[in-house]
Amino acid sequence: MIEALENWSNPSSPHADGRAARAALEDGRRRIAAALDWDGHVIFTSGASEAIAIALTRARATRILTSPVEHDSVLRVTPQAARLEVTAEGRVISISPDRGALLAIQHVNNETGVIQQLDAMGRDGIILFADCAQSAARLPLPNADMIAISAHKFGGPPGIGALLINDLTLIRPSGGQEQGYRAGTENLPAVLAMAAALEARTDWLPQAAILRAKLDAAIEQAGGEVVARHAPRIPAIASYRMPGVSARVQLIQFDLAGISVSAGSACSSGSLKTSHVLHAMGWDEASASEVIRVSFGPATHEADIDRFIAIWTQMAGRAR
Repeated sequence: MIEALENWSNPSSPHADGRAARAALEDGRRRIAAALDWDGHVIFTSGASEAIAIALTRARATRILTSPVEHDSVLRVTPQAARLEVTAEGRVISISPDRGALLAIQHVNNETGVIQQLDAMGRDGIILFADCAQSAARLPLPNADMIAISAHKFGGPPGIGALLINDLTLIRPSGGQEQGYRAGTENLPAVLAMAAALEARTDWLPQAAILRAKLDAAIEQAGGEVVARHAPRIPAIASYRMPGVSARVQLIQFDLAGISVSAGSACSSGSLKTSHVLHAMGWDEASASEVIRVSFGPATHEADIDRFIAIWTQMAGRAR
């Protein structure tokens, strides 16, 4: 990213420097597609939220189907969408054939870590949009028509993402850059950093799975509850309930101890609203207000988990 900032030129300019920048941009596009094993188009955006907005507000679809456990960025742009039913663990139950409709589903839930089995869904004639912000570069991409990704989720910089799309005719163009599908000067430094992050990534999920299993067991032993305990979950995300202690109090106590967690979505935890995801899964207001969300990353070590367990156990003991 630093190298690109030092040599930056507008990729849309016709002069030699602009042509060199354009070549670097297209090389970054190719590298990103190759790293994700994606053979369709790549439209650069400012992140997953913008990719979602482009796909869902400009789709050539008869109607939109989605679930009540989606990220806020999906729910905001689909107020009239049909909401599919989910199980108590937050998994979409089933869909009916609806040729021409667009189905928008998160591959991995951003609060619970629950993995939707998108490739197993029967969707004859349905356009599938997958929000892969939490799963891209961690799990294989699902067989979807459109996919949203965000670079900062896999070690790239914030403010850059992409809409992966098999067929550009699935959405209406808007004019401007990115083949007429996204206006604005291309963020070449961030694009190249995104490509570099994908190429440099390592598979840290197996270690995260070991650490989360240890934390799950310790929380249950201390009287807590693991959200969606028996559903397939990505090891990078978990949600836990501490009976009798509000999420607000937990966040304060963990923060004072130097541990950063959130309540519900990390994107909206500043409001400390009770999670709409938990409500859709059948949780009552009181229980949902006692749930916090924990993230695991490549820099998470067993010592971090041990310290978290110690603080959790102390808080839970005081509550009892």
